Amino acid sequence: MLELRDVTFSYDQKPILKDFSLTLADGEILAVMGPSGCGKSTLLSLCAGLLRPQKGFVISSFDRISFVFQEPRLLPWLTVRENLAAVLKKTDGIEEIITDALDSVELSDCKNLYPEELSGGMKSRVSLARALIFDGDLFLFDEPFAALDEELRKRIGAEMRRHLKEKGAAAIFVTHQLSDAEMMADRILYLPSTNT
Repeated sequence: MLELRDVTFSYDQKPILKDFSLTLADGEILAVMGPSGCGKSTLLSLCAGLLRPQKGFVISSFDRISFVFQEPRLLPWLTVRENLAAVLKKTDGIEEIITDALDSVELSDCKNLYPEELSGGMKSRVSLARALIFDGDLFLFDEPFAALDEELRKRIGAEMRRHLKEKGAAAIFVTHQLSDAEMMADRILYLPSTNT
């Protein structure tokens, strides 16, 4: 379980989240929506422990967090296959795991390419594949479908939801698209603008 209790966080005296509370149950997929600047990415960073609240508490029973950032963070000196292998602890069956992961994001032919040889959308899909094969119990996704067309979003979103539910993992999924939120999530949270 993850709980944010009366959390406040500001940048340069500008409140982003104020007295914010949230509970995420084990195995629950939560979509977070709202206008730009309302605190969606900040919320993910607080949940991951990358930021600390200036007031309030973040309490988590999750200890293996997988985070997909808005910008793909692939290691440029490694191939696609090596980027995926880097998050796997076990070595048994590694090739099958990587092949299945790349199949799930429709990149089965890109195993030996380097990040510089991929388009922006392809890099995003490699980041998703890498996140999903990590043995996480909490997955944080910051607009993972932003660079994908609608049909690809539907196919990969359905695969992601199936994978998360099979693992019994919890997830927070930030998106601007209501259709993505409805497809992926058990529950949708809307963050209002901090300017109001």
